[in-house]
This record gives sequence, structure tokens and C-alpha cells, in this order.
Amino acid sequence: MYHNGMYHLFYQYNPRGPTWGDGKLSWGHSVSGDLVNWADVGNALDPTSPFDVNGCWSGSATVLPGGRPAILYTGMDDADKAQVQNVAFAKNPSDPLLREWEKPSCNPVIPMPADVTGNNFRDPTEAWRGRDGLWRVAVAAEVRGVGSLLVYRSADFLHWERNAGAPLHVASARDGDAPAVLECPDLFPMAAPGAIEGLDVSASHAGVLHVLKLSDFAKEDHYMVGRYDDEADTFAPAEPDRGGDCANWRRLDHGHLYASKSFYDARKKRRVLWAWVDETDGGGVARGWAGIQAFPRAMWLDADGKRLVQWPVEEIETLRRKRVGLQWATEVEAGGTKEIAGIVGSQADVQVVFEVSNLEDAETLDPKWLQDPAGLSAEKGASVPGGVGPFGLLVMASGDLKEHTAVFFRVFRHTDKYKVLMCTDLTKSSGKAEGVKIPSYGAFLDVDLEKDKTLSLRTLIDHTIVESFADGGRTCMTARMYPEHATTSSSRLYAFNYGVGALKVSKLEAWELATATVNSEDVI
Repeated sequence: MYHNGMYHLFYQYNPRGPTWGDGKLSWGHSVSGDLVNWADVGNALDPTSPFDVNGCWSGSATVLPGGRPAILYTGMDDADKAQVQNVAFAKNPSDPLLREWEKPSCNPVIPMPADVTGNNFRDPTEAWRGRDGLWRVAVAAEVRGVGSLLVYRSADFLHWERNAGAPLHVASARDGDAPAVLECPDLFPMAAPGAIEGLDVSASHAGVLHVLKLSDFAKEDHYMVGRYDDEADTFAPAEPDRGGDCANWRRLDHGHLYASKSFYDARKKRRVLWAWVDETDGGGVARGWAGIQAFPRAMWLDADGKRLVQWPVEEIETLRRKRVGLQWATEVEAGGTKEIAGIVGSQADVQVVFEVSNLEDAETLDPKWLQDPAGLSAEKGASVPGGVGPFGLLVMASGDLKEHTAVFFRVFRHTDKYKVLMCTDLTKSSGKAEGVKIPSYGAFLDVDLEKDKTLSLRTLIDHTIVESFADGGRTCMTARMYPEHATTSSSRLYAFNYGVGALKVSKLEAWELATATVNSEDVI
């Protein structure tokens, strides 16, 4: 959240070790003035009370009228190890660091309902106010075996009553079974399609669109744009043909990203997304942590009113140092690579625009792949030559290219149109390291290549993480990799083209990124 000139990030934290451990988690707390450099100010919440002694789990922060921040969070109680919802308040709201929090004795403020099964009742959203003046919060719950989103109302933020109507969302059947567990829900309003400013969570004027985001146990985040009715506490998707199963909704990120949460940044009037990216090598103990936060992203509603645009917050650009541009002729020959030299490749920000002119060389798309772009990416990886593509970037690459991560496009002909596949291929990212997951991520872009003739890509590289934004941020893809060469030699960057014709690069800019300050007292 943003409060009194500072950004506050609360995160799940085990003080006794870098992994889940006994599950008795605390809330770590870091603050920042710029969303880039952070200082640790000590835990906000620890499992010290009967209503959370077995763990202070996920939740959300809300700034109440008058400027007092409050936290709603899931606790596992002492009596039945039941998941319950608790509240905590900033002890001194005028303290810019909000170092002390107090839990009232009336907790839990929302006990486990009788119809919740499987002890799955957690992750309250940021609270919002309806036009009737009452607070609302949504909590993910397994209700009689089905994943649901329950809404509670309150006049004072202490006494909450469940909405008597239908849940805000009920999961529909997938292959005969409805998903039982949903996590980290998020409901927030958006400005008019195409407008980049954000809205406060309680904005509910006529015509405003909302986004409902859910995380599922496939470790994927999905969202849907729609209409939220604060009188009945119902949500009507703008694309009802995508069904009630959130797995059929739009993907927030087509790679390895989960448990995202957003907040309204009142300083710059924007909505900012944070997301968790855990380790994929089974590590954590030796490294000292078990996951990282992705780069914070600004979000707004695309002009079509159906999808989100995501873009790294502008503050990331303060880390840019040395810049390089096109260092070679604008074309990358068929089957060729061109090095982007002169910057440190392990911390970099790369923006490139490719011109696509030889559409007649596009391969024909087998319709079976339309619902499985990740599978198509695995079959048609970066090392498989094609017609129009694969072309893109080779990042975190060794000098001999035996290790690299490929972020690329491939163009297919489908009926009388063209389909653009975006992929991140990790099959050569980590040498022969054991225990490292090396998936291929894929997504079809919603672009008119015949009209636009270009494809844009921005990729942020930070050692073990690569975040890519295609088509101006309309399609995003996050990946983790652990290249062995990085421990003994520097990583390199390349543009590549394994299609049949030469590829024109009309724009290329790359910056070396400085190292952010993380959890240092020097930031305050």
C-alpha cells in the first residue's frame, strides 16, 4: 500500500528459515520511497495470539478514513487449527514506517463458516466501500467442496456479516470436477478503456468496469473484466463465453508467476501489481530465500475493454546505466545471431521492435494447438527452424551459446489469418543442473500482423529471472532459470533469427541495470 509518502510491502515470512518450515508464518514488512530500493522495518505481524498462533497467513491492507491503516489477514487458530480472518491496526498512523501493529481482542472478526469444507478459508482482499457506506471484503473459501468467493460487510471494520446472497464467484466444473481451492483474490475498479490512470478500490460510479483476479492451485493467475454490482455483491463477466472456471479466463502472466496482489498508488494515480515468483530448482536453504517478488507493474485496461495492459513501473528506469543501441546492420540473417554487446547481460533492460514482412513463409498451424500454446512452444522450440521465426532474444547466454534462455516469436498461418506465438524456452537455460525445471511457456498474441507488420518486445533480466512484455504489455511472460555459466563467466545477449528469410530489426535499445538496494537501513 501507499501511505504518508511511503510504499509498504508486506510478505509471508518465516523468521526461522528460508522455506515454509512449520507454517507458522509472520508478516515481513519493508518500506520504500520509489518501489525500487527497500528497507526492512521488522515484522508487522507475528503468530503470538490464540487466533493466529499457528500462522499469520495472506491478507491485504486498507487505509481507513482518517488515514489509519488496517490489515485483514488469515490466521490459523489454536483451538481447531481453523483458518479465520483477523484484523490488525497501525498503532501510530503518523509513523511513516508503520513499525507497530496491534491486534484487538475481538479477533477473529470472521470465524470459519459452517459450510466451509477442507479448512480452506483464506486470503481476504483489500476492503472497499459500497455506495451504502458499508465496508466489503471478499474471502476465498471452499464451500461444500467448491471454490467460491464470499463477500462480508461491515460498518466499523470489526463486526462483519456474510452477504446473504450468492457468492461473488463460484467455480464451475472442470473435467467433471469444480476447483475446490482458490487463492489470493483481487477485485478492483478500472478507469475507462485505454486510460492509464488507476482508481481507488472503492470507486463505484456508474459505468465503471472491475477486474476480478483469482489464483488457482495450478499456480496460475487468471482474471476477467466485468461489471460489479455493489448492491447485490455480484460480478458479471464481460466475456461470459469463457465460462465460470477461472482457468478459462485470461492469464495475467503466461509464465511462472503466482499469488499476485494489486494496490492503488495515490502518489501517481495508478494501479500497481506485485506478484510472487518462487524457486524452480528445489533450492532455498542454501540460497537463503524461497522466492522473490517480480518487478512491480503498472496496470490499465486496454482499449478493447477486455484485457489488461501491464508495464514495469517507470521507477525501474532509474536503475538504467550504460545504454547500447543497434551495433550492426538492421537485419539478422536467416539462421543467424547478432550479439548485443557492451553491457552486463545478467542485469539488463532490452527493448526491440522486429519488422515482419515475409508472411508468405509462415507455417500452417495445426488447430489442435490453439488451446495449448505451451505445448506448441515445447514442440516448436527456439532450436527448431521455421518459416517466419523463431526470432527474438537469447538472454543469460554463455559465450558458446550452449546455455541460454530464448524469448521469441513464431508466426503461423491459420485459415486466412496469421497467429503469432510468443514463447520463453528454458530447455537450454541451465546446462545439466539436476532438479531444475525447464518448461516452455507459450501464448498466442492478439495482434493483426498483416496490418501492423511489427512485433515489439521488452525483456527485463535479473540473474535468475526474465520478465518479457510483448505487444506493449498486452501479453506477459515470466521465467526462472539458473545458468551454470553465470557462476564463472559473464552472461551475454543476442538477437536471433532461425526463420527462412532475413529479419529486420527497426529498433533496439538495451541498458545495463544497476543493483537495487534491498532491505537496507540506508534507504530510510
